[in-house]
Amino acid sequence: MSQLSKDFLWGGAIAANQAEGAYNVGGKGLSLMDIATAGKKGVSRHFTDGIQDHVYYPNHDGVDFYHHYQEDLAMCQEMGFRCFRTSIAWSRIFPHGDEEQPNEEGLKFYDDLFDEMLKKGMQPVVTISHYEMPLYLVKHYGGWANRKLIDFYLHYCEVIFDRYKGKVKYWMTFNEINSVILMPEIAGVLDRSRDDFIERSYQAAHHQFVASSQAVQLGHKIDPNNKIGCMVLTLVQYPLTAKPEDVELAEKAMRMKTFSFSDIQVRGHYPHYVKKHVERLGIHVHMEPNDLEDLKKGCVDFVGFSYYSSSAASSDPNVEKTGGNLSSGVKNPYLETSEWGWQIDAKGLRYILNRFYERYEIPLFIVENGLGYNDQINEHGYIEDDYRIAYLKAHIEEMKKAILDDGVDIIGYTPWGCIDLVSAGTGQMSKRYGFIYVDRDDQGNGTMKRSKKKSFDWYKQVIASDGEKL
Repeated sequence: MSQLSKDFLWGGAIAANQAEGAYNVGGKGLSLMDIATAGKKGVSRHFTDGIQDHVYYPNHDGVDFYHHYQEDLAMCQEMGFRCFRTSIAWSRIFPHGDEEQPNEEGLKFYDDLFDEMLKKGMQPVVTISHYEMPLYLVKHYGGWANRKLIDFYLHYCEVIFDRYKGKVKYWMTFNEINSVILMPEIAGVLDRSRDDFIERSYQAAHHQFVASSQAVQLGHKIDPNNKIGCMVLTLVQYPLTAKPEDVELAEKAMRMKTFSFSDIQVRGHYPHYVKKHVERLGIHVHMEPNDLEDLKKGCVDFVGFSYYSSSAASSDPNVEKTGGNLSSGVKNPYLETSEWGWQIDAKGLRYILNRFYERYEIPLFIVENGLGYNDQINEHGYIEDDYRIAYLKAHIEEMKKAILDDGVDIIGYTPWGCIDLVSAGTGQMSKRYGFIYVDRDDQGNGTMKRSKKKSFDWYKQVIASDGEKL
């Protein structure tokens, strides 16, 4: 095989909470991200206060994808997208999250959205829960540490699986499910100030594993054509040196922070090293009698994942640190660093693709990859984002090597933030990822006008040539 399959799903990715806006339109309830505020140290959340006067909440408007989706999808169609990844806002379907009857206006919005995608030749790729738990479930039930959330989530899943049967084939149960441990506030789960925070985090993770496995079973029952995957945040770490302690630290970090979550969802059981880890923490994770059987029955069909950067691991406590996607690590002296402190490592994508495929031998889906950059409009009113083109080109080259040289089975590639949107980690608009520029700044000013960046025509050429012309 010398070129990618014509069935390869080229596309792009956004999330409802970061792009849709319309936070109080069409019967939508408040979500956790609707109380996210931007700040120098990233987003913050007021768990008990809700919306406050004179506070700017960037997700309230996002980039108004809710009202602009036809225009936005037309631009994606022009690029040649074969798929479009987004999420469903849980609180748009169930405003509180615990209702019996769904919000019809919310369901209709996604009917129209998915119909528009299909009309334009794009497969919808849908994340069921993407950092936007209904705020009511946080405040009245305590989030995912409460087992009742499983039933609320499954009721939500049943409604959307039924409603969008025949329209949506590709689903993912939880976005970056390992963030329930890595960044529980972002995942919409817990309050760090509690003394039992660590135990509640692992209890919440267990509830999400059970909910995911039951959702897989339910989705397959409602429509056997459904392909339902997990989605993990990949934390690629290399040993800083050949020192055995550094090698051990790097492997342990990848195993516990990334592979443990995909192992459970792909293999259907808790691996030995997770059991030992929980034992060492001295915590108890409560399980109901059927939980472990559910994990076996509800194994995912594919592994979706995000990959942006890598870091190193060192036993030396004095080495320089670097940032990353909801994480940090040791700075690798051989890599360049973005203006947000994320190290650029295209070869790391091929590395993690092979690690996943050797481990599971089921299809993989690269559902997030991209470069956040403070794009500047030049004197011609244009954004020449050659830095983004260089980043994506290098990563696509490594993806192609994984497919063509290594034999890795990859469903598709959806770069993150194909349309500029609000950053989940910082609440900023200035941290841009898109091929499509949106006129909106960090203070909420701007016209929301869409325009093409240089990378727009470049990615159009990539897709048209199935990755041959980079």
